[in-house]
This record gives sequence, C-alpha cells and structure tokens, in this order.
Amino acid sequence: MTGGKSRFDDIYVQPDPRAYFTRLAPLEYEIPHHAQPVFRREAAERAALDNGRPDRPVVLDVCCSYGINAALLNHDVTLAELYERYTSDTAGRMSTTELAAWDKEFYAGRRRPQALSVYGLDIAAPAVHYAQQAGLLDGAFTDDLEQAPLGPELRSALTDVGLITLTGGGSYVTERTFAALLDGARRPVWVSAFVLRTVSYEPVVRTLATYGLRTTVDPSRTYPQRRFTDEREQRYAIEAVRELGGDPSGREEAGRFHCVLYDSRPGSVS
Repeated sequence: MTGGKSRFDDIYVQPDPRAYFTRLAPLEYEIPHHAQPVFRREAAERAALDNGRPDRPVVLDVCCSYGINAALLNHDVTLAELYERYTSDTAGRMSTTELAAWDKEFYAGRRRPQALSVYGLDIAAPAVHYAQQAGLLDGAFTDDLEQAPLGPELRSALTDVGLITLTGGGSYVTERTFAALLDGARRPVWVSAFVLRTVSYEPVVRTLATYGLRTTVDPSRTYPQRRFTDEREQRYAIEAVRELGGDPSGREEAGRFHCVLYDSRPGSVS
C-alpha cells in the first residue's frame, strides 16, 4: 500500500505485459485512454516549436512500465484493443520472445506518420526492456531518481527531450525526480502529468516553477483512473481527497480513483 493505495508491484516485474493487462482489466484501468489525445496534442504542439531543427524533440514517459503510453501516442491503436490483445488466447499461448516479435510487427504496421521518438523511464527493468524489444521505446532507462542522481546514459539522452509525460506515477515520484530531469535538459521542456487527486502535486509545481515552467490546471475536470480494489482503498481515497480540499462526491465516492491534468510550459510564473 502507498498511504492506503493498493500496489501492483508484481505485475511490473513480469517479462511481458500479459499479467499487467489481465490484472488491471477487472479494475477497468483507463487513464492511458484519456491521456492518449492529450499527449498527442501536446507532443504535436511541442514538436512544432522545433520546426527547422534537424532533430525533433523526444518524449520522455516517466513510470512508463511496458510502454503503454508510447503505444497509444505513436500508433493507430486503442487501449481497449490492447486489453483484448494481451488477454487473448493467442497471446496466452506464446512465449515472451514470440510475443515481443508479434508485437514488434503489429506496432510497426500501425505506426502513425506523426510519430515521435519516445524514451521510457521506470525502475521496473523487465517492463522497460520488453517495451524496447517490442519497438515502442527508442531509449529505456531504469534510474531511480528518488534515490540517486542521473546516470550518464540518461543524462546524455535528456539533451533530446522536449516533453515529459506521466500517468498515475504521481503517487511514486516526487519533485526530486523532476528536478533531476530538468537539471539534465537542454531544450525547452514541457510537462504533461495526470495525477491522482489523492496526492498533492504542489511540491512538483513549485519545483517546476524554479525552472521557469508555469503550471495550469482545471481541478473541476477530472479523469477516471480505475475502480477501487476494495472498500478499504475507497475509504483511503475519499479521506485523502477531502484532506487536500477536494470533493469526492460523484467521483471517489462513486467507486473510482480520479486524476487531474497538470500542464507545465515555459512562461512567466505567477
């Protein structure tokens, strides 16, 4: 548990994403679906700023796991299709090596013309390794920036990054991770983060401000993340939201975690 929130550490250390989708399907985990159009828009707008440069800005997905956001960003595929794919009998009969080869061909055939390079950062090494095998990530890193400084490979890769994305990892990464990433950045960096209403993102907002990023948020618009695992988790979420000044009625009280979108871009910080 993280402050009362159920953890799923075991599904991130499997050699492929089948357990991830099988475990999360009954909970209707859906935040990557809501992030898909947002990240596509943000990535396109950020890339447009670099028109004329020989190299396009790279997207860095923090807490990327098996590259789900990269799959949805760069390929003509939906989250519902991914659930169906990885819980299918066909996938169930494959070895991890066969599944990775099947995936690589699948994603190559659905790659969008506007696709951007995506790097992934996650301490779950098996997950990021698989995402790279499947052709979803152009770079994969397992640095734990909550505990240690940037490694040389990630530091070098950050020179290419123009957009940082996050879905749900706000429960596990803090301002320490963002400060380390921005310390290594060489381009103007935007940050697009879906954060659960049960945690405060304000320390990150303040840290981003010290790097010249202004954060905008509409707390009235929320995005469902998943169903609760049990009544205890729901009670935790309701109490946590209230402690942060939010209203859980119609959202957490109705049975689901909800996220808020924080958009941070260079500009005057009020």
